[in-house]
Amino acid sequence: MTMHPDEIEVSVPTVEQLILDQFPEWTNETVEELHGAGTENTIFRIGATRAARFPRRASSAADVAEELEREALSISELAGLSPVPAPTPIAIGRPSRHYPFPWSVQSWLPGDVARSQMSADSCELAREIAELVHAFRSAPLKGRRFTGTGRGGTLSDSDTWMETCFFESANLLDVPRLRALWADFRTLPREQPDAMTHGDLIPANIVLRDNHLAGVLDTGNFSAADPSLDLIVAWHFFDVDARNVFREALSIDELEWQRGAAWAFQQAMGLVWYYESSNPTMAQLGRSTLTRICADAELSRALATA
Repeated sequence: MTMHPDEIEVSVPTVEQLILDQFPEWTNETVEELHGAGTENTIFRIGATRAARFPRRASSAADVAEELEREALSISELAGLSPVPAPTPIAIGRPSRHYPFPWSVQSWLPGDVARSQMSADSCELAREIAELVHAFRSAPLKGRRFTGTGRGGTLSDSDTWMETCFFESANLLDVPRLRALWADFRTLPREQPDAMTHGDLIPANIVLRDNHLAGVLDTGNFSAADPSLDLIVAWHFFDVDARNVFREALSIDELEWQRGAAWAFQQAMGLVWYYESSNPTMAQLGRSTLTRICADAELSRALATA
């Protein structure tokens, strides 16, 4: 099922033909679509060691090529500093009559992709993911800074998007309560300078093995941003005790913790209505994250007295 109105559909036969034309050395490898694995890319496994990623949304071939080159640099940088395995770039495929844009091939990470309720009470996993976030934050900025207007910049820049989310969620969520929460979140000041961040630390981008952290995925947006952005993983993934372990491991103060909750809230509000029909797993992630945020007594008290 498509996830976006302007989506470009890709099938296994298409990928097999592209491999035959451009990477014939992989022709005997089995190609398997990973349904629902990516929201911005359709992902196919190629044999046991590779994954191909095809941008889902229409754009210009030149813009996609530029983005894939940028992503390859980010992927390589993150893989070099991550304490756990991360994908590495292998190749960039050319546009053709079978698929109109460039596409990428990365290394495949073995393990189980996490879900929002998987190991939600694991304090050990919370420490492992805190170590991962610490590694990201410790990377040198090299003069980089956040230059966008979405997640990772100024919270109030999301006001227009949040109005869309509240409107679209009228029959799905308790919008008056959630709107009041955003009114508190959007005014939270920021004290920390930019740091390097993964930018999308949701369960689907975490690989587990035997309930331990075994890898991190979707690393092409490794970039400078509000460091509280990567704290979204605590709200997307963990229940209260494990969240507290994660927070303590990173020595997060109250204001930064609240901003992390605000970014998780901003993302979760979009997941519910946008993916309600096309990707129920992502919609459920949004719901579970909003539930955790609304149920957190300390957060509620702090926002009420701010």
